[in-house]
Amino acid sequence: QVQLVESGGGLVQAGGSLRLSCAASGSIFSINAMGWYRQAPGKQRELVAVITSSGRTNYADSVKGRFTISRDNAKNSAFLQMNSLKPEDTAVYYCNADIRLMGGDARRYAYWGQGTQVTVSP
Repeated sequence: QVQLVESGGGLVQAGGSLRLSCAASGSIFSINAMGWYRQAPGKQRELVAVITSSGRTNYADSVKGRFTISRDNAKNSAFLQMNSLKPEDTAVYYCNADIRLMGGDARRYAYWGQGTQVTVSP
């Protein structure tokens, strides 16, 4: 079994910063990409940022220059540093990981965390 647990969400004023963390645990052989997604009320879930195991990153245009994704492979963890937050960043943020399980075949499976609320007030 695999679990992804996010933390670090909260309420912040516009212009402020938050740091989200995601820790994966369980029967993990390896993790390929890890990413952050968000879903605002009434909207579809969207990609915010993704990072590969080698450290390559990709960002949504709306967060480029403000958000930074990073990871600690030894701890199966990913982070999202969010600066210059805007009210439109308000959403539930979800961690996603592409995981190969221990003792299984070479297939990878996508796992999701439970989400953490980020609210940015004007």
